[in-house]
Amino acid sequence: MLMSFPFDILRGKTAVITGSGRGIGRAIALELAGHGANVTVNYFRHKAQAEQTAAEIEAAGGKAVVVKAHVGEVEGVQRLVHAAAETFGSVDIFVGNAASGVLKPAVEQDAKGWDWTLNINARSILFGAQAAAPYMLKNGWGRIIGITSFGSRRVLAEYSLVGVSKAAIEALIRYLAVELAPHGIVCNAVSPGVVETGALDFFPSKDAILREGLRRTPAGRFVTPEEVARLVAWLCTDDARMIIGQTLVIDGGYELLA
Repeated sequence: MLMSFPFDILRGKTAVITGSGRGIGRAIALELAGHGANVTVNYFRHKAQAEQTAAEIEAAGGKAVVVKAHVGEVEGVQRLVHAAAETFGSVDIFVGNAASGVLKPAVEQDAKGWDWTLNINARSILFGAQAAAPYMLKNGWGRIIGITSFGSRRVLAEYSLVGVSKAAIEALIRYLAVELAPHGIVCNAVSPGVVETGALDFFPSKDAILREGLRRTPAGRFVTPEEVARLVAWLCTDDARMIIGQTLVIDGGYELLA
């Protein structure tokens, strides 16, 4: 029997990962690059971190380009995708990972907070996918993955609009999946549990989130960015091509407890 190496399909593919200078996005960039993908590292405010991610990719023998883009603006995410195509010749993988939000109770939110949160977290995936789809259609192969969270299904303090945006990502992925699957483009979402990254520093209740999260996780520890990245990479392989429009939870069992 011939051995199968599913990650070989990623060699030479071009990946665009929004918000990939740090945290989970950085781990995804490094993981895909480790399998031979060309990676476009995106940032908006943290240039040094994005450049460090790209430097690590190139030091390991991979190819990376750093692109500044505000993905909450339609023109920004479109420019990001087209810059990747201009650099590497195409776009095969689009990962919507960028996340931001106004952390307040729902009754205290305003229109500005709504637009900021929904545009960066969810709208960026719609217009990023639209920009990437023509390249994928030309190749007859593509992967679109949105990074969501348990806040789309569970109520987390101060998370109101972010939770709404994550629910929007999951719904959007289902619609994209049905429209694009006949053309060889596979769309899914990944929902991590509590992950210790710098993003948690913005939560006023960070300590309580970590304490309670650890208490109720059967695995006894938090998911790491690298574990999330490995799941994303596997979803990009042809071994996962019949997983269509799903939200895959990777949380150590956190959501299982009542």
